[in-house]
Amino acid sequence: MANLLVRNIDDSIVKALKLRASQNGVSAEAEHRKILEQVLLYPPQKSFAEVLCRIPKVGHDSDFERIQNNSANDVFD
Repeated sequence: MANLLVRNIDDSIVKALKLRASQNGVSAEAEHRKILEQVLLYPPQKSFAEVLCRIPKVGHDSDFERIQNNSANDVFD
């Protein structure tokens, strides 16, 4: 396994990490590993609604109207 050294971390971040680690009953190093794993290997999934909201607004509704065909033969024309 590799080692990772992170420098120049703000004191408030270190305090928050140590607090979170103590709340979870683990060392700050173990909590750091857990955070990195969760964020990098298991990013949160977006909901279907979130994905839909990110679709850009282009065109007019009439541009996307569905044309209904009366004949089954029209499907292949």
